[in-house]
Amino acid sequence: MLQAQPSLLPALTEKQNFALKKLTIMGYLEGTSFLLLLGIAMPLKYMLGMPEAVSYVGPVHGILFIAYIMVLIITASKIKMPLWALPAGVLGSFLPFGPFIFDHLLKKRLGK
Repeated sequence: MLQAQPSLLPALTEKQNFALKKLTIMGYLEGTSFLLLLGIAMPLKYMLGMPEAVSYVGPVHGILFIAYIMVLIITASKIKMPLWALPAGVLGSFLPFGPFIFDHLLKKRLGK
């Protein structure tokens, strides 16, 4: 019979959980804006000659990207993230679907 193994990871405090939740929300917003930019706005610009979508989605994505990096740094200081987490979070923000994958891997590592 299988028995549950006790977690070797320390439980996160309420403030740490809140910081992690903010990071998740910012990651999803930033990742979604990047996918909108790559999947909708840029094809509209370069395939259909409609640059307006990029002029709206681009700056919004830029602001969300900067906010995500700031929240990532703040969260890393509040939570004892693994050593790989901060560089992986930054790298993930440059890749399509990166923030979503990073969030999954971080939560899996933290036992969430």
